[in-house]
Amino acid sequence: MNKVYLDNAKLKVGVMNRGVAWLDTGTFDSLSDASEFVRVIEKRQSQKIGCIEEVAYRMGFIDHKQLMKLADYYSKSGYGHYLKKLKR
Repeated sequence: MNKVYLDNAKLKVGVMNRGVAWLDTGTFDSLSDASEFVRVIEKRQSQKIGCIEEVAYRMGFIDHKQLMKLADYYSKSGYGHYLKKLKR
């Protein structure tokens, strides 16, 4: 096993908070499982996972007008429809 980070005192370990999921995607089966997990969570919660436009909007990096411009760019997909429905 490669111990470069450990040997150079650069290894950092932490406990993940509740609601955080680690998804190993090193094999075809685990990638398929991760994909299904994301699909189910997004469907049940009606929220996208990893939507950088939503994060930028909610953190004030872009305004509503800029968000709508991005939503228009993706308007032919469910992603664009999701962005159009976002509210602060």
